[in-house]
Amino acid sequence: MILSIFKRLALATALIATAATANADTPAAGSRPDKLVIGLLPGESAPTVMRLNEPLRAYLEKKLGLPVELQVGANYAATGEALRFGRLDIAYLGPVTYILQGRRAALEPFARPSHDVVGPTFQAVVIVPAASPATTLADLRGKEVAFGDPASTSGTWVPRYMFAAAGLVSERDYTLRVLGAHDAVALAVQNGKADAGGLSMPIYQRLLKEGKIDPTKVRLLAESPAIPEYMWTFRDGLDPAFKEEVRKAFTSVDDDDALAVFRANAFIPAVDADVDRVRIWVEAITRDRPQAASIVK
Repeated sequence: MILSIFKRLALATALIATAATANADTPAAGSRPDKLVIGLLPGESAPTVMRLNEPLRAYLEKKLGLPVELQVGANYAATGEALRFGRLDIAYLGPVTYILQGRRAALEPFARPSHDVVGPTFQAVVIVPAASPATTLADLRGKEVAFGDPASTSGTWVPRYMFAAAGLVSERDYTLRVLGAHDAVALAVQNGKADAGGLSMPIYQRLLKEGKIDPTKVRLLAESPAIPEYMWTFRDGLDPAFKEEVRKAFTSVDDDDALAVFRANAFIPAVDADVDRVRIWVEAITRDRPQAASIVK
């Protein structure tokens, strides 16, 4: 009896200590933070992502009058988890990462990039080696296809939806090879290490422009439907007044360098319903492969 009481007391003490530690690591709700911590997805190498987003970091630091820190997650899920547990204040999340993390936390999207002609959308592509005989996605039956991070919207989920629409299901009709980043996928296809690859069209175009991919060695096979753009998203519990400061800082960006990496002419307001189209695609994929969503949690 006494031993049981001591065990209960020890357990209660451990739980209190754990809660205290968690609270110490989590920014206080309802107060303006001493700095703004921004989470970014590792669509390319961390140094590349940091370099490309430096103009935006500098702009926000000046606009908000407090230090701004960029953090690139080890993978897409890590960035989403860090936002969910309050280790980030805001994060730039692709639709799929946002949807999956939003099932377990009260995340709030507030801004997204908009572009000339296409508005707040972008596309994914499937590329093949230039010498590939494939002329349609159906021609890739039985082949090995490279993808990026398992939670990447344009690097995995939308290309998989494109294959599904063509009647091909991963691991049944083609082999899915996970490479983690868009540039790794493009290089694998260029170097003949994969029969095809799915990645973001804007990143593919930039890799070609920067000479990192040889246009004589790769060929665009298919383009996706328009995809709702990535969304800047608040963590739960951030001070409402500070959120409004951040929201206004984004929607009033007039720094061309800060917008350049996003190919944007502006950041416009974002709401949860903006990604409903992607929810339909996610459901279509998980009907065929229910385990698809579990690998990014």
